[in-house]
Amino acid sequence: MSRTTLTAWEPEDGAFWESRGRRIARRNMWTSVFAEHIGFSVWSLWSVLVLFMTKKTGFALTPGDKFLLVTLVTAVGSAVRPGYGFAVTRIGGRTWTTLSAFLLLVPVIAATIVLGYPHAPLWAFLLCAAVSGLGGGSFAASTTNVNFFFPEREKGRALGINAGGGNLGVASVQLLGLLVIAAAGVSHPRLLTTLYIPLLLISACLAYTLMDNLPGMRTEGSVYRMALRDRHCWTISLLYIGTFGSFIGYSFAFGLVLQNDFGRTPLQAAALTFTGPLLGSLAHPIGS
Repeated sequence: MSRTTLTAWEPEDGAFWESRGRRIARRNMWTSVFAEHIGFSVWSLWSVLVLFMTKKTGFALTPGDKFLLVTLVTAVGSAVRPGYGFAVTRIGGRTWTTLSAFLLLVPVIAATIVLGYPHAPLWAFLLCAAVSGLGGGSFAASTTNVNFFFPEREKGRALGINAGGGNLGVASVQLLGLLVIAAAGVSHPRLLTTLYIPLLLISACLAYTLMDNLPGMRTEGSVYRMALRDRHCWTISLLYIGTFGSFIGYSFAFGLVLQNDFGRTPLQAAALTFTGPLLGSLAHPIGS
């Protein structure tokens, strides 16, 4: 079988799985989880950046403007997930993970530039936030990819690790934001965005060198139409909104609430916001 495109994949075959399948699947899973982790961090960047954007640092954005930024990035991340999951089945996990990591360089570099101009128009910040939302799609891509690699008996644990490792990206970017504020103050938000340029390049290189495309992953559009007609799918989706949706929503908005409604400084707000995402992410594998 080819190093980058596997010609056969039979995870339910015990002999195949034990001889080489498990090793290949785990290599792809951990590489995919790392890429998803960085993607989630980029998605969550604006939940931290808005804490830097105070009047003292020259930004004229209102609390409403800041909430609009984090709402927009969350909405885009949710909207692109079906497309990201579909893309993996069309061009392969290795190819899509590599391309999507490179794609996320666009919002990170754009944010690094725009943050150097505190009086830039609101639409410039909104555009950067919207494109950063693409990082939210990494969850769907990674989940779809990992699901195909593992046999039924091991999918629960693998998907739990995938979800937990990816969601830790929310906590990690908020922790990095805390470190930047503590070390350099709130006048240097571009230090945070700059950190993710090499991380995204590393993510793309690892995906290109360590991941594989799988045969037989192609999903037809009819599958999505069938899911839309399934009432159980809608029930699970509503539960998902109330659980993961709240988890993400609170983690994006909590810092702003502490800052605007409770008078916390950016440092004080950043010191608390990461705790929820951290605990929630660590709990993912337990639930599986």
